[in-house]
Amino acid sequence: MRKKLLLLLALAFWPSYSYSDSIAPYWGTTGNAITDQSLTWSMGNALPDPAGLDVQNVIYSYKIQKESGEWVTVHVQNENANGTGYIFRETDEWKPGTVTGMGINKVVPVGDLPRELWGPGSIEVEGDGSVYDANVIYTYKVTPCYDPQFDPNCPGYVQPVPVIAEVNLDDLYDVFDDENVDLERNKTVEQDDINLEENERKKKEEEEEAKRKYRLEKALSVADAASLLAENARITAMNMSSTQKLQTYVIAGIPGGVYNDTVNLRDSELPDAKNGLRNGLAQQLLHKQMVEMQYD
Repeated sequence: MRKKLLLLLALAFWPSYSYSDSIAPYWGTTGNAITDQSLTWSMGNALPDPAGLDVQNVIYSYKIQKESGEWVTVHVQNENANGTGYIFRETDEWKPGTVTGMGINKVVPVGDLPRELWGPGSIEVEGDGSVYDANVIYTYKVTPCYDPQFDPNCPGYVQPVPVIAEVNLDDLYDVFDDENVDLERNKTVEQDDINLEENERKKKEEEEEAKRKYRLEKALSVADAASLLAENARITAMNMSSTQKLQTYVIAGIPGGVYNDTVNLRDSELPDAKNGLRNGLAQQLLHKQMVEMQYD
């Protein structure tokens, strides 16, 4: 039954005009606003919160529990968030003769009441009875152009103009007038002087080191030249000494005359030496063995 009611409502309120997709009104339905057995609820939890939301219908249902002879009154209601009393209140009279288990389903149009007016909701029972299986649903419409600034296509849209704050130049902070900044600046100047002195000292040390290396290289070159000169003198002296000795040997003569041979051989033939014969024979045998080994 509830689904049929919702379908009929959707058809009845279907728009007959068109908008840009970004600003077209749209419709929606909440879930059951009752979430516990207290039969009270907050509209902040029940309704979404975009600007331009209007509640159009309240749909509720419940079942009554009472004795047949009792008269019970049930109020489904919402408080007025901007004043006293109720923004919505629907009353059902359950007269004697009705029994437990009987239920009710209602759709109550409320027009287009802005969301801001809807305060806390509740179901109030007067008399000796109670309700159960209660459901309270709200249908609503959202008109995005409720706020003209929502979209440039909305009627009444105003192009935003940036707000430029005025600045009093006399109130601007001057960092150079700050005593602490002056102190820091003096510290910086002093540190720069220290760094300059340190660089000058290092530069002088490097120059002195370069001079020392130059003097050392020059002294070594002089020493090398003196050593080379002494070596040349020594070689020259040796050459002169050798020449003098050769000339002495050439000039000197060997005393004496002719020395005649005094050896006399008694035999005209010399016998073969036995040792030499044996050595020759041994060598011949050894040669022969070596030649034969090549063919083995």
